[in-house]
Amino acid sequence: MSADATLPVPVGRPQEPRAVDLAWEVTKLHCQTPITVNAELIAAYQAASSPHSLRALASDIEAFDRWCRRNGRVTLPATPEVVADYLDARAGQGSRPASLSRYKASIAKIHQLLDLKDPTQAELVKLRLRAIRREKGSAQVQARPLRFKGPVRDVERDKPRGINVRALLEACADDLPGLRDRALLSVAYDTGLRASELVAIEVGHIVEALDPEARLLAIPRSKGDQEGEGATAFLSPRSVRAITAWTEAAGIKGGPLFRRVQVRRYKARPAIKGRRIDSISGRETWDLRKTLSKPAVPARVEYDVGEGALHPGSIGPIFRTMIQRAFDRGALGDLTADDLSRLLKGISAHSTRVGLNQDLFASGEDLAGIMDALRWKSPRMPLAYNRNLAAEAGAVGRLVSKLR
Repeated sequence: MSADATLPVPVGRPQEPRAVDLAWEVTKLHCQTPITVNAELIAAYQAASSPHSLRALASDIEAFDRWCRRNGRVTLPATPEVVADYLDARAGQGSRPASLSRYKASIAKIHQLLDLKDPTQAELVKLRLRAIRREKGSAQVQARPLRFKGPVRDVERDKPRGINVRALLEACADDLPGLRDRALLSVAYDTGLRASELVAIEVGHIVEALDPEARLLAIPRSKGDQEGEGATAFLSPRSVRAITAWTEAAGIKGGPLFRRVQVRRYKARPAIKGRRIDSISGRETWDLRKTLSKPAVPARVEYDVGEGALHPGSIGPIFRTMIQRAFDRGALGDLTADDLSRLLKGISAHSTRVGLNQDLFASGEDLAGIMDALRWKSPRMPLAYNRNLAAEAGAVGRLVSKLR
Protein backbone atom coordinates (compact mmCIF):
# COMPACT_ATOMS: atom_id res chain seq x y z
CA MET A 1 0.00 0.00 0.00
CA SER A 2 1.36 3.45 -0.90
CA ALA A 3 2.06 6.15 1.64
CA ASP A 4 -0.89 8.08 0.25
CA ALA A 5 -3.37 5.35 1.20
CA THR A 6 -5.64 5.76 4.18
CA LEU A 7 -5.87 3.06 6.82
CA PRO A 8 -8.10 0.09 5.90
CA VAL A 9 -11.66 0.47 7.07
CA PRO A 10 -13.19 -2.95 7.84
CA VAL A 11 -16.92 -3.06 7.24
CA GLY A 12 -18.50 -5.68 9.51
CA ARG A 13 -15.24 -7.08 10.82
CA PRO A 14 -15.58 -10.79 11.59
CA GLN A 15 -14.42 -12.34 14.80
CA GLU A 16 -13.82 -15.98 15.51
CA PRO A 17 -16.10 -17.11 18.36
CA ARG A 18 -14.10 -17.77 21.48
CA ALA A 19 -14.01 -21.52 22.19
CA VAL A 20 -15.14 -22.30 25.70
CA ASP A 21 -13.69 -25.10 27.81
CA LEU A 22 -15.92 -25.23 30.88
CA ALA A 23 -13.68 -27.69 32.68
CA TRP A 24 -10.81 -25.19 32.42
CA GLU A 25 -13.05 -22.24 33.35
CA VAL A 26 -14.09 -24.01 36.55
CA THR A 27 -10.49 -24.42 37.69
CA LYS A 28 -10.09 -20.63 37.80
CA LEU A 29 -13.05 -20.03 40.15
CA HIS A 30 -12.69 -19.08 43.81
CA CYS A 31 -13.60 -22.29 45.67
CA GLN A 32 -13.85 -22.93 49.40
CA THR A 33 -12.64 -26.48 49.02
CA PRO A 34 -11.20 -28.40 46.03
CA ILE A 35 -13.98 -29.17 43.54
CA THR A 36 -14.14 -32.51 41.79
CA VAL A 37 -14.85 -31.90 38.11
CA ASN A 38 -16.94 -34.52 36.36
CA ALA A 39 -15.25 -34.18 32.98
CA GLU A 40 -17.66 -36.60 31.31
CA LEU A 41 -20.71 -34.64 32.46
CA ILE A 42 -19.24 -31.31 31.39
CA ALA A 43 -18.21 -32.72 28.02
CA ALA A 44 -21.74 -34.04 27.49
CA TYR A 45 -23.18 -30.61 28.37
CA GLN A 46 -20.82 -28.86 25.95
CA ALA A 47 -21.76 -31.26 23.15
CA ALA A 48 -25.47 -30.66 23.81
CA SER A 49 -25.20 -26.83 23.97
CA SER A 50 -24.73 -24.15 21.33
CA PRO A 51 -21.48 -22.14 21.28
CA HIS A 52 -23.50 -19.03 22.16
CA SER A 53 -24.98 -20.70 25.25
CA LEU A 54 -21.54 -21.87 26.37
CA ARG A 55 -20.04 -18.41 25.98
CA ALA A 56 -22.94 -16.85 27.88
CA LEU A 57 -22.55 -19.34 30.74
CA ALA A 58 -18.79 -18.80 30.95
CA SER A 59 -19.23 -15.01 30.86
CA ASP A 60 -21.89 -15.05 33.59
CA ILE A 61 -19.85 -17.28 35.89
CA GLU A 62 -16.71 -15.20 35.33
CA ALA A 63 -18.62 -12.04 36.33
CA PHE A 64 -20.02 -13.77 39.42
CA ASP A 65 -16.52 -14.94 40.39
CA ARG A 66 -15.06 -11.42 40.04
CA TRP A 67 -17.78 -10.01 42.29
CA CYS A 68 -17.20 -12.73 44.90
CA ARG A 69 -13.44 -12.09 44.97
CA ARG A 70 -13.90 -8.32 45.32
CA ASN A 71 -16.33 -8.76 48.17
CA GLY A 72 -14.55 -11.56 50.02
CA ARG A 73 -17.16 -14.20 49.13
CA VAL A 74 -16.78 -17.79 47.96
CA THR A 75 -17.88 -18.57 44.42
CA LEU A 76 -18.21 -22.35 44.73
CA PRO A 77 -20.18 -23.62 46.40
CA ALA A 78 -22.21 -20.41 46.70
CA THR A 79 -24.69 -19.88 49.50
CA PRO A 80 -28.20 -18.47 48.96
CA GLU A 81 -27.12 -15.28 50.77
CA VAL A 82 -24.22 -14.76 48.34
CA VAL A 83 -26.44 -15.29 45.29
CA ALA A 84 -29.15 -12.97 46.65
CA ASP A 85 -26.60 -10.24 47.42
CA TYR A 86 -25.06 -10.63 43.94
CA LEU A 87 -28.42 -10.22 42.24
CA ASP A 88 -29.11 -7.14 44.36
CA ALA A 89 -25.73 -5.70 43.38
CA ARG A 90 -26.31 -6.29 39.66
CA ALA A 91 -29.79 -4.76 39.94
CA GLY A 92 -28.18 -1.70 41.54
CA GLN A 93 -25.88 -1.45 38.53
CA GLY A 94 -28.86 -1.30 36.19
CA SER A 95 -29.34 -4.94 35.17
CA ARG A 96 -32.92 -5.70 34.15
CA PRO A 97 -34.94 -8.57 35.69
CA ALA A 98 -34.56 -10.64 32.53
CA SER A 99 -30.76 -10.39 32.79
CA LEU A 100 -30.89 -11.22 36.50
CA SER A 101 -32.88 -14.36 35.71
CA ARG A 102 -30.16 -15.39 33.28
CA TYR A 103 -27.43 -14.79 35.89
CA LYS A 104 -29.41 -16.88 38.37
CA ALA A 105 -29.82 -19.69 35.82
CA SER A 106 -26.09 -19.67 35.03
CA ILE A 107 -25.17 -19.96 38.71
CA ALA A 108 -27.63 -22.82 39.05
CA LYS A 109 -26.25 -24.60 35.98
CA ILE A 110 -22.61 -24.52 37.08
CA HIS A 111 -23.60 -25.93 40.49
CA GLN A 112 -25.60 -28.71 38.81
CA LEU A 113 -22.70 -29.60 36.50
CA LEU A 114 -20.37 -29.90 39.49
CA ASP A 115 -22.85 -31.95 41.55
CA LEU A 116 -23.14 -29.13 44.10
CA LYS A 117 -26.29 -28.06 45.91
CA ASP A 118 -28.12 -25.43 43.87
CA PRO A 119 -28.30 -22.24 45.99
CA THR A 120 -30.74 -20.53 43.64
CA GLN A 121 -33.61 -22.78 44.74
CA ALA A 122 -33.60 -21.25 48.22
CA GLU A 123 -36.63 -19.15 49.09
CA LEU A 124 -34.36 -16.19 49.91
CA VAL A 125 -33.12 -15.97 46.32
CA LYS A 126 -36.62 -16.28 44.87
CA LEU A 127 -38.01 -13.58 47.16
CA ARG A 128 -35.14 -11.16 46.45
CA LEU A 129 -35.64 -11.60 42.70
CA ARG A 130 -39.38 -11.12 43.09
CA ALA A 131 -38.77 -7.92 45.05
CA ILE A 132 -36.53 -6.60 42.27
CA ARG A 133 -39.19 -7.37 39.66
CA ARG A 134 -41.79 -5.63 41.79
CA GLU A 135 -39.60 -2.53 42.08
CA LYS A 136 -38.30 -2.34 38.50
CA GLY A 137 -41.01 -4.14 36.56
CA SER A 138 -40.38 -7.23 34.49
CA ALA A 139 -40.99 -5.82 31.01
CA GLN A 140 -38.02 -6.32 28.69
CA VAL A 141 -36.61 -3.46 26.64
CA GLN A 142 -37.85 -4.17 23.12
CA ALA A 143 -35.75 -3.51 20.03
CA ARG A 144 -37.18 -0.69 17.92
CA PRO A 145 -38.98 -2.29 14.97
CA LEU A 146 -37.73 -1.95 11.41
CA ARG A 147 -41.00 -2.22 9.50
CA PHE A 148 -41.16 -2.27 5.72
CA LYS A 149 -42.97 1.08 5.49
CA GLY A 150 -42.25 2.30 8.98
CA PRO A 151 -44.94 3.14 11.58
CA VAL A 152 -48.00 2.97 9.30
CA ARG A 153 -51.52 1.65 9.87
CA ASP A 154 -52.02 0.04 6.45
CA VAL A 155 -48.87 -1.79 5.34
CA GLU A 156 -50.21 -2.13 1.79
CA ARG A 157 -51.60 1.33 0.97
CA ASP A 158 -49.95 3.87 3.29
CA LYS A 159 -46.89 5.80 2.16
CA PRO A 160 -43.64 4.95 3.96
CA ARG A 161 -42.63 7.22 6.81
CA GLY A 162 -40.00 7.40 9.53
CA ILE A 163 -37.29 4.76 9.49
CA ASN A 164 -38.49 2.14 7.03
CA VAL A 165 -36.92 -0.84 5.30
CA ARG A 166 -37.97 0.26 1.80
CA ALA A 167 -36.14 3.59 2.06
CA LEU A 168 -33.04 1.92 3.47
CA LEU A 169 -32.94 -0.59 0.60
CA GLU A 170 -33.33 2.16 -1.99
CA ALA A 171 -30.62 4.28 -0.35
CA CYS A 172 -27.96 1.55 -0.49
CA ALA A 173 -25.05 2.32 -2.82
CA ASP A 174 -24.15 -0.01 -5.67
CA ASP A 175 -20.62 -0.66 -4.41
CA LEU A 176 -19.73 -3.94 -2.68
CA PRO A 177 -20.62 -2.84 0.86
CA GLY A 178 -23.91 -1.39 -0.39
CA LEU A 179 -24.81 -4.55 -2.33
CA ARG A 180 -24.07 -6.70 0.69
CA ASP A 181 -26.03 -4.46 3.06
CA ARG A 182 -29.05 -4.39 0.72
CA ALA A 183 -29.08 -8.20 0.54
CA LEU A 184 -28.53 -8.52 4.31
CA LEU A 185 -31.39 -6.19 5.26
CA SER A 186 -33.79 -7.65 2.69
CA VAL A 187 -33.13 -11.21 3.83
CA ALA A 188 -33.31 -10.21 7.50
CA TYR A 189 -36.76 -8.67 6.97
CA ASP A 190 -38.13 -11.51 4.81
CA THR A 191 -37.07 -14.24 7.21
CA GLY A 192 -37.11 -12.57 10.63
CA LEU A 193 -33.89 -14.41 11.46
CA ARG A 194 -31.84 -13.57 14.53
CA ALA A 195 -28.28 -12.28 14.08
CA SER A 196 -26.65 -15.65 14.75
CA GLU A 197 -28.99 -17.29 12.23
CA LEU A 198 -28.40 -14.61 9.58
CA VAL A 199 -24.63 -15.00 9.61
CA ALA A 200 -24.98 -18.79 9.47
CA ILE A 201 -26.67 -18.63 6.04
CA GLU A 202 -24.66 -20.34 3.32
CA VAL A 203 -25.18 -20.16 -0.43
CA GLY A 204 -26.18 -23.82 -0.46
CA HIS A 205 -29.06 -23.13 1.94
CA ILE A 206 -30.96 -21.24 -0.80
CA VAL A 207 -33.20 -23.59 -2.79
CA GLU A 208 -35.80 -23.34 -5.55
CA ALA A 209 -39.40 -22.33 -4.82
CA LEU A 210 -42.66 -22.77 -6.72
CA ASP A 211 -42.45 -19.12 -7.73
CA PRO A 212 -39.52 -19.02 -10.19
CA GLU A 213 -38.57 -15.50 -9.04
CA ALA A 214 -38.58 -16.37 -5.33
CA ARG A 215 -36.50 -18.81 -3.31
CA LEU A 216 -36.72 -20.79 -0.08
CA LEU A 217 -34.12 -20.64 2.66
CA ALA A 218 -33.30 -23.83 4.53
CA ILE A 219 -32.54 -23.06 8.18
CA PRO A 220 -30.56 -26.02 9.56
CA ARG A 221 -30.58 -24.77 13.14
CA SER A 222 -31.94 -21.84 15.15
CA LYS A 223 -32.16 -20.62 18.75
CA GLY A 224 -35.45 -22.45 19.25
CA ASP A 225 -34.24 -25.56 17.42
CA GLN A 226 -31.10 -26.73 19.19
CA GLU A 227 -31.60 -30.33 18.03
CA GLY A 228 -31.42 -29.34 14.37
CA GLU A 229 -34.86 -30.36 13.14
CA GLY A 230 -34.58 -27.56 10.59
CA ALA A 231 -37.04 -25.02 9.19
CA THR A 232 -37.74 -23.14 5.98
CA ALA A 233 -38.23 -19.42 5.32
CA PHE A 234 -39.44 -17.54 2.27
CA LEU A 235 -37.18 -15.24 0.25
CA SER A 236 -39.02 -12.66 -1.86
CA PRO A 237 -38.02 -11.83 -5.45
CA ARG A 238 -36.65 -8.57 -4.00
CA SER A 239 -34.25 -10.52 -1.78
CA VAL A 240 -33.33 -12.92 -4.59
CA ARG A 241 -32.31 -10.01 -6.82
CA ALA A 242 -30.30 -8.44 -4.00
CA ILE A 243 -28.55 -11.74 -3.21
CA THR A 244 -27.73 -12.32 -6.87
CA ALA A 245 -26.26 -8.84 -7.29
CA TRP A 246 -24.13 -9.25 -4.15
CA THR A 247 -22.81 -12.75 -4.86
CA GLU A 248 -21.98 -11.97 -8.49
CA ALA A 249 -20.15 -8.74 -7.62
CA ALA A 250 -18.28 -10.40 -4.72
CA GLY A 251 -17.51 -13.59 -6.64
CA ILE A 252 -19.15 -15.79 -4.01
CA LYS A 253 -19.92 -19.29 -5.31
CA GLY A 254 -20.38 -21.13 -2.03
CA GLY A 255 -19.85 -20.96 1.71
CA PRO A 256 -21.05 -18.10 3.94
CA LEU A 257 -23.39 -15.67 2.19
CA PHE A 258 -22.77 -12.55 4.27
CA ARG A 259 -19.10 -11.68 4.67
CA ARG A 260 -16.80 -8.87 5.73
CA VAL A 261 -15.93 -6.27 3.11
CA GLN A 262 -12.69 -4.43 3.78
CA VAL A 263 -12.43 -1.06 2.08
CA ARG A 264 -9.15 0.59 1.08
CA ARG A 265 -9.41 4.21 0.02
CA TYR A 266 -6.48 5.81 -1.76
CA LYS A 267 -6.11 9.59 -2.02
CA ALA A 268 -5.48 11.34 -5.33
CA ARG A 269 -1.89 12.41 -5.99
CA PRO A 270 -1.00 15.27 -8.32
CA ALA A 271 1.69 14.93 -10.97
CA ILE A 272 5.26 15.61 -9.86
CA LYS A 273 7.52 17.33 -12.39
CA GLY A 274 11.23 16.68 -12.58
CA ARG A 275 13.71 19.46 -11.81
CA ARG A 276 17.13 20.46 -13.14
CA ILE A 277 20.00 20.33 -10.68
CA ASP A 278 22.96 22.49 -11.64
CA SER A 279 26.54 22.16 -10.60
CA ILE A 280 26.31 19.45 -7.96
CA SER A 281 30.04 18.88 -8.14
CA GLY A 282 30.89 22.29 -9.50
CA ARG A 283 31.94 20.68 -12.79
CA GLU A 284 28.81 19.01 -14.26
CA THR A 285 25.10 19.61 -14.73
CA TRP A 286 22.74 16.61 -14.22
CA ASP A 287 19.20 16.51 -15.59
CA LEU A 288 17.10 14.34 -13.23
CA ARG A 289 13.67 15.06 -14.74
CA LYS A 290 13.22 11.53 -16.03
CA THR A 291 13.96 9.94 -12.70
CA LEU A 292 12.01 12.41 -10.52
CA SER A 293 8.87 12.92 -12.63
CA LYS A 294 5.75 11.06 -11.46
CA PRO A 295 2.34 11.04 -13.20
CA ALA A 296 -0.85 12.05 -11.43
CA VAL A 297 -2.68 9.24 -9.61
CA PRO A 298 -6.49 9.48 -9.33
CA ALA A 299 -8.32 8.61 -6.13
CA ARG A 300 -9.51 5.02 -6.04
CA VAL A 301 -11.22 2.50 -3.79
CA GLU A 302 -10.36 -1.18 -3.49
CA TYR A 303 -12.41 -3.89 -1.81
CA ASP A 304 -11.45 -7.16 -0.19
CA VAL A 305 -14.21 -9.70 0.51
CA GLY A 306 -13.43 -12.08 3.36
CA GLU A 307 -13.79 -15.84 3.35
CA GLY A 308 -15.60 -16.19 6.70
CA ALA A 309 -19.06 -15.12 7.80
CA LEU A 310 -19.85 -11.84 9.52
CA HIS A 311 -19.83 -11.87 13.31
CA PRO A 312 -23.37 -11.73 14.80
CA GLY A 313 -22.36 -8.62 16.75
CA SER A 314 -21.79 -6.69 13.53
CA ILE A 315 -25.41 -6.88 12.31
CA GLY A 316 -26.82 -4.17 14.59
CA PRO A 317 -24.03 -1.68 13.77
CA ILE A 318 -24.52 -2.36 10.04
CA PHE A 319 -28.23 -1.58 10.33
CA ARG A 320 -27.53 1.64 12.25
CA THR A 321 -24.93 2.71 9.67
CA MET A 322 -27.43 2.07 6.87
CA ILE A 323 -30.01 4.25 8.61
CA GLN A 324 -27.51 7.10 9.13
CA ARG A 325 -26.43 6.97 5.49
CA ALA A 326 -30.02 6.93 4.28
CA PHE A 327 -30.75 9.99 6.42
CA ASP A 328 -27.64 11.79 5.10
CA ARG A 329 -28.83 11.13 1.54
CA GLY A 330 -32.28 12.57 2.25
CA ALA A 331 -34.11 9.23 2.07
CA LEU A 332 -35.72 9.76 5.49
CA GLY A 333 -36.96 13.28 4.85
CA ASP A 334 -39.68 13.35 7.50
CA LEU A 335 -37.14 12.87 10.32
CA THR A 336 -35.05 15.54 12.03
CA ALA A 337 -31.52 14.94 13.27
CA ASP A 338 -32.85 14.82 16.84
CA ASP A 339 -35.47 12.24 15.81
CA LEU A 340 -32.79 10.10 14.21
CA SER A 341 -30.49 10.27 17.24
CA ARG A 342 -33.33 9.15 19.52
CA LEU A 343 -34.57 6.37 17.24
CA LEU A 344 -31.14 4.92 16.46
CA LYS A 345 -30.62 4.01 20.11
CA GLY A 346 -33.28 1.32 19.87
CA ILE A 347 -32.13 -0.27 16.60
CA SER A 348 -30.48 -3.68 16.92
CA ALA A 349 -30.08 -6.89 14.95
CA HIS A 350 -33.47 -7.92 16.35
CA SER A 351 -35.25 -4.90 14.83
CA THR A 352 -36.13 -6.65 11.56
CA ARG A 353 -37.63 -9.61 13.46
CA VAL A 354 -39.79 -7.26 15.54
CA GLY A 355 -40.70 -5.24 12.44
CA LEU A 356 -41.79 -8.29 10.42
CA ASN A 357 -43.78 -9.52 13.42
CA GLN A 358 -45.65 -6.20 13.60
CA ASP A 359 -46.21 -5.98 9.84
CA LEU A 360 -47.73 -9.47 9.81
CA PHE A 361 -50.03 -8.46 12.66
CA ALA A 362 -51.00 -5.18 10.98
CA SER A 363 -51.76 -6.99 7.71
CA GLY A 364 -54.33 -9.20 9.47
CA GLU A 365 -52.38 -12.42 10.01
CA ASP A 366 -53.50 -14.45 13.00
CA LEU A 367 -51.23 -15.50 15.85
CA ALA A 368 -50.80 -19.05 14.51
CA GLY A 369 -49.60 -17.74 11.15
CA ILE A 370 -47.17 -15.31 12.79
CA MET A 371 -45.76 -18.01 15.06
CA ASP A 372 -45.27 -20.33 12.10
CA ALA A 373 -43.62 -17.67 9.91
CA LEU A 374 -41.19 -16.60 12.63
CA ARG A 375 -40.75 -20.07 14.13
CA TRP A 376 -41.97 -19.11 17.60
CA LYS A 377 -42.46 -21.96 20.06
CA SER A 378 -44.56 -19.85 22.44
CA PRO A 379 -47.06 -17.02 21.82
CA ARG A 380 -45.54 -14.90 24.60
CA MET A 381 -42.99 -12.98 22.53
CA PRO A 382 -45.07 -12.31 19.40
CA LEU A 383 -47.86 -11.02 21.62
CA ALA A 384 -45.40 -8.81 23.50
CA TYR A 385 -44.01 -7.39 20.25
CA ASN A 386 -47.51 -6.58 19.04
CA ARG A 387 -48.75 -5.06 22.31
CA ASN A 388 -48.70 -1.46 21.06
CA LEU A 389 -50.28 -2.29 17.71
CA ALA A 390 -52.95 -4.35 19.44
CA ALA A 391 -53.87 -1.34 21.58
CA GLU A 392 -54.28 0.84 18.48
CA ALA A 393 -56.37 -1.81 16.74
CA GLY A 394 -58.43 -2.57 19.86
CA ALA A 395 -61.90 -1.39 20.82
CA VAL A 396 -60.85 2.08 22.04
CA GLY A 397 -58.61 2.65 19.03
CA ARG A 398 -61.43 1.74 16.63
CA LEU A 399 -63.88 3.99 18.48
CA VAL A 400 -61.57 7.03 18.49
CA SER A 401 -60.86 6.65 14.78
CA LYS A 402 -64.62 6.85 14.10
CA LEU A 403 -64.99 9.98 16.21
CA ARG A 404 -62.56 12.06 14.16
